[in-house]
Amino acid sequence: MTDVGMFDKIDDPQDRQIGGRHYKGYAISPYDFISQNKLNFFQGVCIKYLVRYLEKGGEEDLQKVKHYCDLEISRLRKDKKIIEKRKMRK
Repeated sequence: MTDVGMFDKIDDPQDRQIGGRHYKGYAISPYDFISQNKLNFFQGVCIKYLVRYLEKGGEEDLQKVKHYCDLEISRLRKDKKIIEKRKMRK
């Protein structure tokens, strides 16, 4: 049976962190920084991993940053080729 009062008190999600405390010591959380600056997915994940690598993932988090940078470079190069092909058609 469903607890009818389960939604009576809904906490602010910004007041809690799931899975550790690695963002709690900062003046602004990565989520707040990313959303307030309207950053894209690539920028957001890089910030997230850069901020936490000393407290959580260490070298693995830095490897993830490198991986996302490689993905973004690849995307930019593909986009550049598409734009150049469109210019040639004109």
